[in-house]
This record gives sequence, C-alpha cells and structure tokens, in this order.
Amino acid sequence: MIYPVVEKFVSINGEGPRAGELAVFIRFRRCNLNCSYCDTRWANTESAPAEMLTAAKLTEWINSTGVTNVTLTGGEPLLQENICGLTDMLINSGHFVEIETNGSISIAELAKRELRPAFTLDYKLPDSGMEAHMLTENYTYLSKCDTVKFVSGSIIDLERAASVISEYSLTEKCNVYLSPVFGKIPPAEMVEFMKSHNLNGVRLQLQLHKFIWSPDKRGV
Repeated sequence: MIYPVVEKFVSINGEGPRAGELAVFIRFRRCNLNCSYCDTRWANTESAPAEMLTAAKLTEWINSTGVTNVTLTGGEPLLQENICGLTDMLINSGHFVEIETNGSISIAELAKRELRPAFTLDYKLPDSGMEAHMLTENYTYLSKCDTVKFVSGSIIDLERAASVISEYSLTEKCNVYLSPVFGKIPPAEMVEFMKSHNLNGVRLQLQLHKFIWSPDKRGV
C-alpha cells in the first residue's frame, strides 16, 4: 500500500499525555472536514503535494530516526487505505503509535486489533462548524491510553465540552484535554471555567510547539 505523506519530521509532542517527549510525525494529505480554525488546511486536499511512500519505506525512515514515539496525523489519517498495515508494522518495530483523528471516522477496526495504536480524538465544538460530523460511538472503544481533545474558542464551546464530557463519562474512560483555539480565548478564562464547573479529571493544555516556534511554522 502507498501512503501520501505531505510532511515527515522529528520534533516534540506539543500536546497530549506525551507532551514534551520526542516523536516522529507523519502527516498524511486529505481531510473530510473543514474546521474554521484549521492550521493545516494546506494538507487537506487531494492535490496537496506529497511523497508516495510504502509502509516499509516509512517504517525504514522512522526506524532510522531512533525515536520511538510515532504520531500519525493529517489531514485525516483514518482516510488512508490500509492504515492498519502501517500501524502493525510500526508497533511490531517497537514504536508507540498514536493516531490523531478528527472524531468523525470510526476507530472500531483499529481499536480491536491485537496491535492497537493509541488514539487522540477531537470533539469538534460549535465554533469549529463541524460538530454535526462527530461520531460519538467511538467512545465505546476508548481505553486509558486514549485521549479526547476539545479545542475551544469561546465560552459556548467550553459549555458544550463540559456537557459532552459528562454525558459520556469521558474522564472515567480516557484522558480528557481542553485546548484553546490559539489567540481566540485566554487560557486563564478557561481555568476559571474549569474551576466554576468542577471539571475534575480534565486537563488544560497549551500547544507547546506554538510557544516554542512561530504558531504557523511547519515541520515542528
């Protein structure tokens, strides 16, 4: 199988349970959503320039970096045909594999595999314009190594996030993070919201890479 890769690089994880750790990032082209705040829109079309690489070639390159964490991102990685062939190969090679997915595509097949990757699922809140596409049946397959992330741009977004977290008992199933749309809502305001709503078990995260480098810098 051939995968269209628009970026591959080593950096630190900017968010999630392994924030601050080294990771290899593989960014695939094409996405089925169009979020208002998307910062990788350039990668989301069928025509985005990409290297066409096999699972074997990708694994060989990843192995050559000496880095054990691998993040598959996009675009939307679950749109890639036979993505499980790549995850199997990487996990068999000794890598911890995380898939960053937009929350609109089923994770069932991958979540049931013996060689199971970790998932970071977005829940697209009202300000994104994409909430209607969320596939909440995915929450059936979550484990403690997985994450649901709520990127919030307003108090309305935060109120919706709190509702979803409660409705699906997410803090009992997985890691749960709130993250601001960069430049749209002060993190201090989010902390006050968390305090006033007793959001126990929920973490506020800031995207490290947007503070270390320019917010629109690629390859970091």
